[in-house]
Amino acid sequence: MNYLNYEQPFELEGGTSLEGITISYHTYGQLNKDRSNVVWVCHALTANSDAAGWWPGVVGMDGVITPEKYFIVCANILGSCYGSTGPLNVDPATGKPYYHEFPMITIRDMVKAHILLRQHLGIEKIDLLMGGSMGGYQALEWAVMEPQRIGRLFLIATSPTESAWGIAVHTAQRLAIEADGTWLEASAHAGRKGMKAARAIGMLTYRNYNIMVARQTDPDHSKLDNFRASSYIIYQGEKLVNRFNAYSYWLLTKAMDSHQLARGRGKTVEQVLGSITQPTLVMGIGSDILCPLEEQRFIARHLPNATLAEIDSVYGHDGFIVEGAKIRQCLREWM
Repeated sequence: MNYLNYEQPFELEGGTSLEGITISYHTYGQLNKDRSNVVWVCHALTANSDAAGWWPGVVGMDGVITPEKYFIVCANILGSCYGSTGPLNVDPATGKPYYHEFPMITIRDMVKAHILLRQHLGIEKIDLLMGGSMGGYQALEWAVMEPQRIGRLFLIATSPTESAWGIAVHTAQRLAIEADGTWLEASAHAGRKGMKAARAIGMLTYRNYNIMVARQTDPDHSKLDNFRASSYIIYQGEKLVNRFNAYSYWLLTKAMDSHQLARGRGKTVEQVLGSITQPTLVMGIGSDILCPLEEQRFIARHLPNATLAEIDSVYGHDGFIVEGAKIRQCLREWM
């Protein structure tokens, strides 16, 4: 893990600012002589900067994006709880953690932080910018904000705007967190039970009916309680509570809701997509109900230089993490 400490005011899209920020990041491999082998990975909601750890088969020794060939960078997003500045950090103005006082951030704010890191690392050109889900939101924004810096794009299970469906899901998740009796407490542990419920809501959209029935149906038809599906959802909630923070979860779902590629640009979404001329591989997953194939088809229709790949997976939206082998094959062929 590496850190960049930026000690100047960081202006946010919403009009407020942070008195300096820290960006945590991982790099793998080495820059080649002409510095033309940079691959930048943007991560999703509760992931971190260790892309080789959470994207096996795609990034790392067994992936198509290998440190032997590429200089790989992945930065933890602003507002998260894995090293970059977020709600658990100390507010210089008060000497206490931000908690509820942490300002609202957007996808563009996250990309602005990525750009600071790019400059710090002396990277002039990113050969391939890639991301899935919320990571794809960042990649699309970056392609618009710094088009001259981006060579190619790989986008999977993502969209140019947050859908009404996605916003509704996130709102339900935040309602669950807010219903936790500890949520208003100024404590690092506030909202943990609520986040557990929020994760349960999320799991219903990350997966789908078919895989839940196939994997979590009880063989014992005499049961009255303690069903396998229930245990699975509870387990997933506990896993997240043990590694993430409710303040960050609440904040980052708000940031996803803000995702609108056309905001403030005086163009339609279709026109903004039309301005992204880089060769782009757009990949969708047939069983994804959170960010369905129609959203990737929409992107591919309006990007001037796009290739669309649709993969089969029983894992729904989570397929962009789970299906490393299928993704690797498509990405390798396209590259």
